[in-house]
Amino acid sequence: MKLATPNTRLFTSSSMAPKSGRVSKNSISTDTSKELHAHLIRTQLHTDPFLMSDVIRSYSLSSTNLHKAHLVFNQIECPTLVVWNHMIRGLSQSDHPVEAIHMYTRMHHQGITGNNLTLIFLFKACARVSDIVSGRKIHVHALKLGFESYLFVSNALIHMYAMCGQLGFAQKMFDGMLDRDLVSWNTLICGYSQYNKYKEVLRLFDAMTEANIKADAVTMVKIILACSHLGDWEFADSMVKYIKENNLEIDVYLGNTLIDMYGRRSLAELAQGVFDRMRERNIVSWNALVMGYAKVGNLTAARKLFDNMPKRDVISWTSMITGYSQASQFSDAVKLFQEMMAAKVKPDKVTVASVLSACAHLGKLDVGWAVHDYIRRHGVQADIYVGNSLIDMYCKCGMVEKALEVFHGMKDKDSVSWTSVISGLAVNEGVQPTHGTFVGILLACAHAGLVNKGLEYFESMESVHGLVPAMKHYGCVVDLLSRSGNIDKAYEFIKKMPIVPDVVVWRILLSACKLHGNVVLAEIATKRLLELDPCDSGNYVLLSNTYAGVDRWDDAMKMRELMEDGDVQKPSGSSSIEVDGMVSNYSQEPGLLQVETRNDFTVCKSEDIPKSMHGQL
Repeated sequence: MKLATPNTRLFTSSSMAPKSGRVSKNSISTDTSKELHAHLIRTQLHTDPFLMSDVIRSYSLSSTNLHKAHLVFNQIECPTLVVWNHMIRGLSQSDHPVEAIHMYTRMHHQGITGNNLTLIFLFKACARVSDIVSGRKIHVHALKLGFESYLFVSNALIHMYAMCGQLGFAQKMFDGMLDRDLVSWNTLICGYSQYNKYKEVLRLFDAMTEANIKADAVTMVKIILACSHLGDWEFADSMVKYIKENNLEIDVYLGNTLIDMYGRRSLAELAQGVFDRMRERNIVSWNALVMGYAKVGNLTAARKLFDNMPKRDVISWTSMITGYSQASQFSDAVKLFQEMMAAKVKPDKVTVASVLSACAHLGKLDVGWAVHDYIRRHGVQADIYVGNSLIDMYCKCGMVEKALEVFHGMKDKDSVSWTSVISGLAVNEGVQPTHGTFVGILLACAHAGLVNKGLEYFESMESVHGLVPAMKHYGCVVDLLSRSGNIDKAYEFIKKMPIVPDVVVWRILLSACKLHGNVVLAEIATKRLLELDPCDSGNYVLLSNTYAGVDRWDDAMKMRELMEDGDVQKPSGSSSIEVDGMVSNYSQEPGLLQVETRNDFTVCKSEDIPKSMHGQL
């Protein structure tokens, strides 16, 4: 049974692209700018926009001095466009790029017109905060000012539209360009890659080749990533050949992508070759190669790399732990996890799912319990795979009640969740199942669609465990058969019951008849229900809806009329709203409003409510 998520961590564009530097090569140093600033203050020239331009430029491009740039800027009389651009550029690269847009709005209101540089900085800011509304407004300004056709402005526009998810506009912008450079192609390719449009990425590369544009390392990263996602290894191999033929430098980002690609294909030796040729490596390089060796089961090579890593992160540890677990070296997986805890590295959901799987196979309840406790205390994200691993671990360690506790606490469940509970509840050594246990098993089988297995468990209640089935167990079997569409079998099962079926059993059958459009059995079930519980409006409504589902509208109306003639009351619908700690429940029953507060519950007539409030209901 596969419980843990595969230890696959795809490289994203964010992990590939180097962070842009904040300080320009041409800007003066911070110390020099401070000295210049001090001199201009002493000489009463600190309000001159021309003399203060270099100071503002230096401050604005330094994240630690950006606040000083604001102070200096606000002291300047009539800032020039160059000064405005320094501020907008600095803000666009800061942790709050939206401030660049606000600065531009302020500049625009003061009647100052931006230039091509202003627009480039602004489009980058819009891209970073995905502000398509401001981006379009500024695009209109670019058109009016005649800057849209400028190459760098067009490239910035493509980037802005692509990062905002407007790939159609990005493509349209690209198609309308008279001149394109490598940045134009790469920007659009990166946009499609960002939104997982990998076939479009390869299509663009083909068009780029036809246009005789030579790709660079950035292009290759996105192309090979697309090949990895699509499993197009022939195209990937042709890209490796392209890299060699065009003497493209394999930087750390391209190298990591190649290692990952070979790792996915279980070609660890080729991945090692790329790793050895890389001039620069980072932690991603090491992790990718460790995962590559672990995938092919060469844990000796993987562990040697792991031990030689200059620095390790959670992915490094998880890759080895998962490798051990998947190779059935469960003791090594648990031991390494304990070393990870001693090294004070916080595990993630992949780590805990892998180590819990190892604990389950070893029966190490103490470690598994400690892992579960760690998850709760440290807020480790517990998804469906972690939940399934906990259920499996507790069941295999004989802690059925704990397994059920985890199961009931899971927000989402899949087929593995249900089957884990079923096998754990039914086949746990030393645990005598109870009537409640079998209710859980039968419900689990019904949800998982395991009809034959559920029937086997039901038969074993009395024959194996000496437990006489109660009405709730028979109801579970009817539900089991009905859910799977075996309505006729469900009816035959009801007829053979040694006890008289109750209302719940017949209603389960009637609900299934409505779902599957079985009118004949719906009429039989309704007849029984009306004999047992003639005052329940749900019985009439279910059959009426069944008739309506097969276009027998006259019969549907007759059931509604029969309900009215018998004076059967249908429960009134209601809704509620909470405002300032008070919950108001509004009923369809005329003239009734229920107002519930934290400490009391009041029923009042609608005429007692101020008229001004009626329009809000």
